[in-house]
Amino acid sequence: MNNGIINQVVIVGGGTAGWLTAAKLAKHLGSNKSESVQVTLVESPDISTIGVGEGTWPTMRKTLADLDIEEHDFINYCNASFKQATKFVNWKTPAINGQDSVYYHLFNSIVNADEFNLSPYWSMSDKQIDYADFVSPQALVCDNGFAPKTILNRGYDGLLNYAYHLDAGKFADFLKKISCERFGVKHISANVVSTNLNILGEISSIETKELGQIKGDFFIDCTGTRCLLLGKALGIEFTPINDILFTDNAIAMQVPYLDENEAISSSTISTAHAAGWTWDIGLSNRRGTGYVYCSDFVSHDQAEQTLRDYIGPRAEQLSTRRIKIASGYRKKFWEKNCVAIGMSAAFVEPLEASAIFLIEASANMLCELFPRNKKQLPAVEKTFNDSFNYRWKRTIDFIKLHYFLSQRKDAFWLENKSINSVPDSLIEQLEHWKHRPVSRYDFQNTFEPFIQDSYQYVLHGMGYAQELESNASTFNQHSMVDSILMKNEKFKQHLQKNLPTNRELLTKVKAFGFQKI
Repeated sequence: MNNGIINQVVIVGGGTAGWLTAAKLAKHLGSNKSESVQVTLVESPDISTIGVGEGTWPTMRKTLADLDIEEHDFINYCNASFKQATKFVNWKTPAINGQDSVYYHLFNSIVNADEFNLSPYWSMSDKQIDYADFVSPQALVCDNGFAPKTILNRGYDGLLNYAYHLDAGKFADFLKKISCERFGVKHISANVVSTNLNILGEISSIETKELGQIKGDFFIDCTGTRCLLLGKALGIEFTPINDILFTDNAIAMQVPYLDENEAISSSTISTAHAAGWTWDIGLSNRRGTGYVYCSDFVSHDQAEQTLRDYIGPRAEQLSTRRIKIASGYRKKFWEKNCVAIGMSAAFVEPLEASAIFLIEASANMLCELFPRNKKQLPAVEKTFNDSFNYRWKRTIDFIKLHYFLSQRKDAFWLENKSINSVPDSLIEQLEHWKHRPVSRYDFQNTFEPFIQDSYQYVLHGMGYAQELESNASTFNQHSMVDSILMKNEKFKQHLQKNLPTNRELLTKVKAFGFQKI
């Protein structure tokens, strides 16, 4: 570092984590201008990315817009489709007499829970309709395969809140193109063989097989579970959480549509099975599917057969690949002049699609707090570590919640209900919520990964019993509730009349695009 100034940023590793971070950081730091910070990304030509992170959160719309990307360009390049929810099938109980148990975790409510909480009114009602239908029109929209907007809406605007399903490999390529051509990122194709440290224990350079030494002032580790910089070079240990989240493998399969008119789901479909769950994600050109499971309760061959049985006859000639899952997080995410982003920092199973969101969150925080001088490193390191230690633990709590509340009796699911496997922080929250509704005051941290609405969708969808009668007099704004519910019904009727299906809108996007942002 010349006079302590950070001018050379080296990102090691590509994929979604590397290229999204490169694009955001290069734009923020003005890397395409003279005398600015140079962002260089070193990517192995021999190591492919996992490529199964195909679900996003609504935050992705702002991320793309901030990078000056037109929504239709992104959708068409990445075979993306519109995601409005996660649909949970047979998580509460197995199918009974052929009837699945289903609930939705939606992206939209008719009223912000911070402004008016409908949850206790539903809890004390006769519950003739599901909670999701009570508070939002979006479950109905998902049931009908509707899109969240029309071709007349501008890019990133919608009648309902939404995210995307996308091809992870194409997304990384798309971001690479944007990063290099638009924001001045320097791309180097080479294999990293070792890391050099200076006398202060900071990373001074990396050694590559093809190009020798590459120096830098600040390094970003996006090398996935290998964690070459933060883990191997700087010695930051990995904390496994296999005592909390038991799934340790996934079998993935790409499923082509039967024809170009086959419906595209507006939600990620998550279906529970005896030893785990399947994901089913509809892109514009295919489905991405997989079975996440625990090998203590099912063999790999049995797991593959479960996935094939779920998909049906069309799976007969399709190949699969198995992915090892090692859930956990680094004891620190930032050490000296190195920060880890993506799977090098932490990884939990793909339930609720938190991986790309936490990459976005990491890149956003890095951009805003980026230390231009070495003297700033210790303070930023502490702020970043404290923030992401909190975010990852809250993410683990939320994912465990789905398993713990299940009423399934399979051995895998019963083991998940063992109190010894549940974080104390989650047990404490559930105890509070037995006798009072989930409240905005339960989520006071600025960077909560999952908010009040999310917990309410899961708690009510999974049948968590709340005893609120002793506080019934507190919930007395019945005229307000009636007004909101009437608004919800009118909005449902409007959307049913005016929204195209996911497939219909994507076809129009390919032909015409949206209005410019």
